[in-house]
Amino acid sequence: MRALIQRVSEASVHVDSVPIGEIGPGLLVLVCAMTGDSETQVDQLVHKISRLRIFCDDAGKMNRSVTDTGGAVLVVSQFTLAADTRSGTRPSFSKAAPPTEGERLYHCFCEKIRACGLPLATGAFGADMKVSLVNDGPVTIWLDTETTPRKIT
Repeated sequence: MRALIQRVSEASVHVDSVPIGEIGPGLLVLVCAMTGDSETQVDQLVHKISRLRIFCDDAGKMNRSVTDTGGAVLVVSQFTLAADTRSGTRPSFSKAAPPTEGERLYHCFCEKIRACGLPLATGAFGADMKVSLVNDGPVTIWLDTETTPRKIT
């Protein structure tokens, strides 16, 4: 599973010009289920993201998590994180999970974020979405359960 995490002051997602999810301070998480992923990868990412210390403490050091700050999470499915651009100029998305499995894992991911007690907003799986954000920092972190040399903890 892959996730691109951005620390935000605010973020929103629209479908057909209608806002369907928005948050104030917190994290925008773009997430992609890959072929072969299961709830094990979902658990690894949720555990890591909910505890990732990328918010500043009183001394200005990145020492607090979204859980510590009471921030919210906006989760948006993005199969293009599976892009393979090693050959040619047209990306291949063959490593993305099939849509049915991708949607199941996306909803599982969202439910597990919610179960952490984090306020949650979401996009719409498979929809053409417009995502707006104010990246705070900017702080952008890439997580990939496949390329991580050890279990994400």
